[in-house]
Parts: sequence; structure tokens; C-alpha cells
Amino acid sequence: MTKKKLRTAVIGLGMGVGHLHGYRACPRAEMAAICDVNEERLHAVQKEFDIPLAFTSYEELLSRDDIDAVSVALPNFLHAPVSIAAAKAGKHVLCEKPMSTNAKDAQKMVDAATDAGVHLQIMFNNRFRGDIQLLKRYIADGELGDIYYAKCGWVRRMGIPGSKSFITKKTAGGGPMYDLGVHVLDMTMYLIGNVEPVSVMGSMYMKFGHKIWGKDYEVEDLAAAFIKCAGGETIMLETSWAQHCSQELIYASVYGTDGGADTAPLRIYTDKHGVQVDFSPRPPEINGHSANVAHFVDVILDGIPCMSPGTDGVRVQKVLDGIYKSAETGKAVKVNAKL
Repeated sequence: MTKKKLRTAVIGLGMGVGHLHGYRACPRAEMAAICDVNEERLHAVQKEFDIPLAFTSYEELLSRDDIDAVSVALPNFLHAPVSIAAAKAGKHVLCEKPMSTNAKDAQKMVDAATDAGVHLQIMFNNRFRGDIQLLKRYIADGELGDIYYAKCGWVRRMGIPGSKSFITKKTAGGGPMYDLGVHVLDMTMYLIGNVEPVSVMGSMYMKFGHKIWGKDYEVEDLAAAFIKCAGGETIMLETSWAQHCSQELIYASVYGTDGGADTAPLRIYTDKHGVQVDFSPRPPEINGHSANVAHFVDVILDGIPCMSPGTDGVRVQKVLDGIYKSAETGKAVKVNAKL
């Protein structure tokens, strides 16, 4: 594209407000429109961000020729249909995580974008954090050797959402695995080279949610998984909205033949001249969410490679599908390479 500015729109003004902050901070983006079914919220956000156009119908927004790209920040079950509609309307798409509620719909999103010749990017914002980008460079440069094992998690002592859209199977697809686990799973797979998962073993527990929501609570409040990858790598994953732990923890640890590393805070473990050496690099402070939005704009305007493409989202979604199926059947599940 030759335009100096990208005319953007945001559909869904819950998580979508974060996208608006990202676009407002990006000098190459112009916030052209927003959309939400809640009219009170719609007009309040329109006034706050001084946005020219506001719609309660995403179809009406997508029909406009003066909008180049959209952020889709709706409940999980709407990610696929709205993203596909946007692609067919010729709009570039930045979709919130999780990409969809199943891998087949996620692949349809990729196919729609490919057919329309538009860009599809997923809001895997943790990839863009300063510590993750620095650790990625350490790994890419071979300083940790061959990565063969990783563990990651996002656990909360008590953090069950207060919105029904999060705890209903039809709208959310799943519980903390879709809300939190997807973040650290993607972050870890990205760090160790977007490895190809081949099988998963998963467990799900529902121990606390019904105490708050009663029979309306339909998803897990804790999940754990064991993921095997094509190169022999193993990933351990845990996530929860509620469990009797000390505190909320968000972490990823990777282990290679020449060194290991923890995140948040970033710390490297290796040895030099037969002596164990630990050190803590000082990564730049980068807001991953805003950086993801800015990257989306740059990819479209400059044609640079995307750091968070829809194809990576499909790979993550396949793992999520496998975790839930394994938890349901009590058996290990193969992660299909093709859909």
C-alpha cells in the first residue's frame, strides 16, 4: 500500500479499547470507526477517543470503502465469522486471541484472508514484550543450545471472570485455557521456534466456578497439559482462574543443551569454563499489546513479514482442541497436521 496512514476500525469495545489505545499511539494509523452492540458504551468510547464513525452493526461498518483494516475484539465464538466477513469485504484483520473456538474455523479464517489477498494477524501480544524478544534473540543465536523442554503457566488464586460470556461454553469455547493459557502456550511455542505439536495429554477441573455462578458455569477453572512436538521437544502447561496457590503467576521457562532461562523476570542459566553462571539481562520495557497493533500497521503499509500470523494461530488452536479432547476422553490425542 502507498497510503501514509492506515484507516482502522475496532469491532467490540471490551478488549477493543486496548486496540484503540494502540492505534492512538501509532502515528501511521487513523482511527476511523468503532462498532459495539451496546449503544451507551459505543458513544462513550466514541467521545473519549474522538472517533468519527460509530456503528452497532459490524456488517454496516464492513460495507464502507474508506476503512482499510479492522480489529476483531468480540467474544471468542464471534472471532471466526466476523473475521471471515471482514476478509471477504477486503479488510485486513487483527483478531483477538484465542483465534477461534476450534481449529477448523481458525483455518477458514486463514483461507478467507488468503483468498481475499488481505493480512490476518492474531493478538498474541506477549510475543512482542521486551523480555520475550530479547530471549528469542538469545535462543536464535544458539546461546542456549538445542531447546528440548519447556514449561509455562498462568495461574490465579482467585480470578474467575464476572462476565457470563467467559463462563459459557458456547460463547467462550473454554475457560482459563482459552483466556490465559493460550497466551503462555503461544509465547512458549514462539520462543522455541514454533515447533510442530504432534500429541497432547490434557486434564480439566471444575472445582470453584459453580460456587460463584451456579449451574451457569460451564467451563473448567483449572487445566493442565503435556505436549509432545515433532522434534522431540516437550512443553508442560498449566492454567487456572482459581486454585489454592500462593499468588498469581505468569511464567515460561525453557531448557536447552547449553543453557536455560526463566521469564518475568528474565534470567539466564548457563556455565562458563566449568563454572555455573547466572545473569539477568535488562530487556527494554515494551507494551506488547501496543507493539502488536503497531506491527499490524507496519505489516500492511510496508509489507514486512508478520510476527504473529494467522497460521501460527491455527497451530495453537490445534493444541487447544487436542487438550480439550484429551481431557474429555482421558487419553492422549494426536494433533493433526492437516484439517
